[in-house]
Amino acid sequence: MPPQLLPASAAAFAPRATSVNVVLSSKVEPWLTQTLKRINRVKRPLNSVPQHQRCLTETLSSSTAIWTLTSLMLQKAPEADLRKDTNPLVEALFNYQLIHIEAYIVHVDMVLRNEVAFKLTPDSIESLIEYHKDIHCIDISANTYSWSEKELQVKKLHEEFIQAINKFVYRTHVSALEGLEEDGAGELLCGKSEEVKNNIMGLFLPLLPPPPRIVDIVRPPPLLPSSPAGANWWSQPSIPTSLPAPVDSWRVLPSSPSTTSSSDNTSLWASMGLNEIQLPSPTPSFSQPFSTSGMYYSSPQVSAPIPSLPLPSMLAQSQCGVNVGYGGFGWDNRFQDYATTM
Repeated sequence: MPPQLLPASAAAFAPRATSVNVVLSSKVEPWLTQTLKRINRVKRPLNSVPQHQRCLTETLSSSTAIWTLTSLMLQKAPEADLRKDTNPLVEALFNYQLIHIEAYIVHVDMVLRNEVAFKLTPDSIESLIEYHKDIHCIDISANTYSWSEKELQVKKLHEEFIQAINKFVYRTHVSALEGLEEDGAGELLCGKSEEVKNNIMGLFLPLLPPPPRIVDIVRPPPLLPSSPAGANWWSQPSIPTSLPAPVDSWRVLPSSPSTTSSSDNTSLWASMGLNEIQLPSPTPSFSQPFSTSGMYYSSPQVSAPIPSLPLPSMLAQSQCGVNVGYGGFGWDNRFQDYATTM
C-alpha cells in the first residue's frame, strides 16, 4: 500500500500554506485539461505537464479557492430552549440553522494515490466547536444521569472534539477536481458531500456514563452434604424420638414384686438340672364376652400374674451337653433312632 503523504499544512492547527502541493503524472488526463480551460478567463497554454501543474497550483493557491464540502442542519439552542409550535415550518425556522462546511485543498497527488485532500477552514472549525460546546454538550449532559465525574467527562469530550476537528482531512479521488470553478472554488459532486457530512457528524460522540458497579455479594462457602457442618443445610431437621431397644418376646419378664434379680436366676439355673425343672400348667385363657355396642372384641386381660421363668441362656456351661439336652427330655437312649430317620 502506498504511503499516505501529506504536507505540513495538513497538520492540526497548521495555517494555510501559500502554495498547494500538486504532483502530476508524466501524462495529463484529458478531463483535467478541459477543466483548466473552462475555469481560466485568460487563455493560457496547456501543452505540457509543467504548464498544467503551474496553472493548477496557482488556481488552488488563491485565497478565494474555498470549496463547499457539505451543509449541516444544526440546532440553534439546546433542546430545552427550543421553541414549540404546532406548525413544523415555524419550528424549523426558529430552531435550526444551516452551516456550510468549507475547506481548501492542501494536496493533489496524481502519481501514487490519485487523491485530493481537503482541510476545513478556520471559520468552519470555529462554528463546529461552538456548536459542540454550547448545544451538543448541554444536550448529552441533560440526557444522562449524574455521577461524580460527569462534568470532567463532558469537558474531556469537548477537548477531544477540538483535537479531532482540527485534524480532520477529507480525502477523495482526484476526479473531484471536475467540480472546480472560477477562482479555484468548487463543490463536491457525485454525492460525496453526504460522505463528508457523515464523517463530520461521526465526531460528535455521545456521553457514555460509567458502567454500574458490581456489588460483591458475600456468600457462605459451599458445604458438602457429607460434612457435619453441612448437615443443617441439606437435610431436614429430624425430631429425636426415644424408642426402646428391640427385645425378643421370650426375654420379656412380667413385673412382679416377687421377681428375682438376674443374679438370683443365674444361681438358680446353675444349681438345678433340666430334670428338676417343673413347668407350670398352662393358665386357662380368659376372654371378655362379645359386646354388641362397640362391635369389636376387647383385648384379653390377664387377671393373674405369670410366674417368672428362668431363661435358657442362663444355664451353666457345665450342665450343657448331649446327655443333658437329650436326657432331660427322655431321649438319652433313643436319640440314635431319631438321627437315622432325619
